[in-house]
Amino acid sequence: MPGVTFNLGINAKLFLNTSEMKNVTDVTITLDAGEVDVTTRDNDGFRATIGGLKECTIEFDMLDKNDDNSFDTIQSAWYNATSVTLKALSSANGSGPHGDFSITGFSRSEALEEAVKYSVTAKLTKWTAWISGSST
Repeated sequence: MPGVTFNLGINAKLFLNTSEMKNVTDVTITLDAGEVDVTTRDNDGFRATIGGLKECTIEFDMLDKNDDNSFDTIQSAWYNATSVTLKALSSANGSGPHGDFSITGFSRSEALEEAVKYSVTAKLTKWTAWISGSST
């Protein structure tokens, strides 16, 4: 497909405050909206639904590495129930959500033949913006 470019996951960026978190593997961004029933008798027997409150969750994995400041910050935010500022972009100049997040999940897996890994769930506490950048 000449002339077509794609964003690859390996080129995506996750920032903690203003620093890129390099010790992350898989990142999933979930954007949802609640459903509001606005059905009336005037809708020919069809249910009518509109979007309600929005949610943003960022889930990612981190390897258990010594002397990793971003790991320490995420672990501390989970333990102390404080928020962190995250920005997840599709590329260096890409687009994605930016805001303050509460670390609600911090699970460790210890697979026999893999590095010890933490699965982190971050839920939005304060929306800042949707960063709109170039796609490459």
